[in-house]
Amino acid sequence: MAVLLALIGGLALWLAFPPFGLWPLAAVGPFLLLLITRGRSALAGAALGMVMGAAFFLPLLTWTGIFVGDLPWVALSLAQAAFCAALGAGTAVVNRLPAAPVWAAGLWVAQEALRSRLPFGGFPWGRLGFGQADAPFASFAAYGGVPLVTFAVALTGTVLTLLVRRPAMSRRSAAGQQPASRRRWALVCAAAAAVPGVGVLVELPLAGSQLSAGGELATVAVIQGNVPRSGLDFNAQRRAVLDNHVEQTLLLAERVDGGLTPRPDLVIWPENASDIDPFQNPDAAAAIDGAARAIAAPILVGAVLDGPGRYLTNAGIVWDPVSGPGASYAKRHPVPFGEYMPARSFFRFFSEQVDLLRRDFLPGTDPGVLDVGGVRLGDVICFEVAYDGLVSEVVDGGASLLVVQTNNATFGYTAESEQQLAMSRLRAIEHGRTVVVAATSGISAVVAPDGTVVDRSELFTPWSLTGAVAQRTQTTTATRLGSTPELALAAIAGAAVLAALVIDRRSRRARTHPEHDIEEEGPHDL
Repeated sequence: MAVLLALIGGLALWLAFPPFGLWPLAAVGPFLLLLITRGRSALAGAALGMVMGAAFFLPLLTWTGIFVGDLPWVALSLAQAAFCAALGAGTAVVNRLPAAPVWAAGLWVAQEALRSRLPFGGFPWGRLGFGQADAPFASFAAYGGVPLVTFAVALTGTVLTLLVRRPAMSRRSAAGQQPASRRRWALVCAAAAAVPGVGVLVELPLAGSQLSAGGELATVAVIQGNVPRSGLDFNAQRRAVLDNHVEQTLLLAERVDGGLTPRPDLVIWPENASDIDPFQNPDAAAAIDGAARAIAAPILVGAVLDGPGRYLTNAGIVWDPVSGPGASYAKRHPVPFGEYMPARSFFRFFSEQVDLLRRDFLPGTDPGVLDVGGVRLGDVICFEVAYDGLVSEVVDGGASLLVVQTNNATFGYTAESEQQLAMSRLRAIEHGRTVVVAATSGISAVVAPDGTVVDRSELFTPWSLTGAVAQRTQTTTATRLGSTPELALAAIAGAAVLAALVIDRRSRRARTHPEHDIEEEGPHDL
């Protein structure tokens, strides 16, 4: 039965995320994990956590294997599930303590903190908070970031275990204590409802859904040029991808010249809009230059740059209509196995697919804070939106607008784009900033500071949008605190595990050597 409940918990977590978005089900995972590890060893808890993690990550991450086969998908999913195994072990340990629901909820934060950093820089996909963009829990992001959202979701679930963790309750009810039982149910339900209820209240002073409120206005245009086809060979016709983005920009320029659309102060192109290095290819440079002159505004161009040597750089380049290329941002967190191959010779033993990645991307060193058309924007590229620190650093650097340049063509018509957009929505709430998502093939979107999607594209369609956006400079509590809430919650949970282990060791020692617990008798006992 416990294994079945673990499977149900993992599937419930999956359904809480896009494309389903059944966000209340996210609390079912923490609820069931705390429930089924009650009275079990850490090893049994680890096994149940592994089952739950596999049932969650295998369906959640199917998009990772859509064009590269099952092995990478299964390997990544099980690697992430291993963190859930550690979570299950820790949950079984803290289950012996008073206030176990609080410590167990903290362990969910600790597990996600480790998963976001290890190995190879971590993989934060599937954090509980990222599935809560439409939930009352989302507002907690403005006060403690995604970790506080995760804690709130997990705490709601773990508190509900108090309803069922005492089998003697039904016997007491039969013995004439029904009023006490009903009071207990009422108190526990009230405690569980209090968490999202507080979320609704703390949302009231936050930024709203108006893009034009809170700062000086700038007119921003987003271009989605589309690609010839999806899959790993999306850029086989690299010039066609670049031409598509140039064409959409020229069409926008015609609408501007005809008075149908306001002239933008800046234009955002997505990641990989030019997989031809414009610094080494005069034709690509001329095409971008012509688009910038036509629209009479600087373009943030997502480009792949050759070199040094066998390496590449994934960059966002500010291309001015008068002076040409200027400041740039190099992606700081290339994706392992996607943009570079760690331990290539070792992983070749498992799959020759590693050699599909012929050249590795080098990481950049500086945060993506760029001045574009008078707007100080914070640029993160693709999966970087999932990493707390990378986003926080650009806001700390003075970014008044967040931009996510991404290319999701590799993942076809899967849920990956929806899941990534959900992350962008949490980032908007967390930092009180409008977020512009520019995708090569979709989903491109404009997200208001309260996480509302103001407008969005569909997959694999040309699309553009122009609108006025406020340059917000206010900082949220989450921005000011940075990683402190995550570290505090994880540390408290870790301390609870250590305390439970010490108490358990002393208890076993007392049972093994009961004579140590007998006090010497004094004269008054004679």
